[in-house]
Amino acid sequence: MSEWRRVEGDLAAWSLGTGPRLVFVHGFTQTSTSWRPLAAALANDGYEAVVVDAPGHGDSAAVHVDLPHAAGLLTEMCGPAVYIGYSMGGRLCLHAALSDPARVAALALVSASPGIADDAERAMRRDADMNLAGHLREVGVDTFLDEWLAQPLFAGLPVDAAQRADRLRNSSEGLASSLRLAGAGAQASLWSHLSSLAMPVLAIAGAADAKYAAIAQQIATAVPRGRSELIDGAGHATHLQSPQRVLAALRAWLSRTAPGQPPATVR
Repeated sequence: MSEWRRVEGDLAAWSLGTGPRLVFVHGFTQTSTSWRPLAAALANDGYEAVVVDAPGHGDSAAVHVDLPHAAGLLTEMCGPAVYIGYSMGGRLCLHAALSDPARVAALALVSASPGIADDAERAMRRDADMNLAGHLREVGVDTFLDEWLAQPLFAGLPVDAAQRADRLRNSSEGLASSLRLAGAGAQASLWSHLSSLAMPVLAIAGAADAKYAAIAQQIATAVPRGRSELIDGAGHATHLQSPQRVLAALRAWLSRTAPGQPPATVR
């Protein structure tokens, strides 16, 4: 297979393969590299896989925008495609599906939430994210990563030297801007808008992550063409802990979802 090739646009992105397009967006403190192994496997199946550095991350570190603006940048750059996002990246892809449904042929959300429905709880989370952003700038990315990955949310997640080095490519200011502008506290609740999504939606979560497993099932119920998939033995970082099971779930779903989608040409 050919090498990853750079995609032109306001966000840093790379493409591999040819065929119906799949766009992958990573979670907070990661970069597009985290999706490459799984995306490459799907490219080998006959898709074009595009992996994107989200605003504030990787080579998009200097792009400081909120989720609605980021969604516009994403769909304008990547065009018609199946959009697949993990955690923060899933929230970004969900914004894209709601704001530009003509370009989102189908949507897969991995451990992602439509937001915090309660106003008071969301305000508390916004304050916490702002404080965390300040702390990040004070201690630096290296120390912050130790603290971030030590959370119970990521229990059982192996982070090898290469994966840690990739996360360390992020800057304090870029990550802090992501927390301020695209954190769960800054995001408006999208729960009431889910019923308007006409495209197929797959919500994946680790069965061991009780909170997000419940959210995945709620999403699948709320959208007209929704489906949920719980991955046994996996927690929040489902696609990193059980990549082969997530790959199998995506392959099965795409086989029912993407065959009629016309290939697009990277601009």
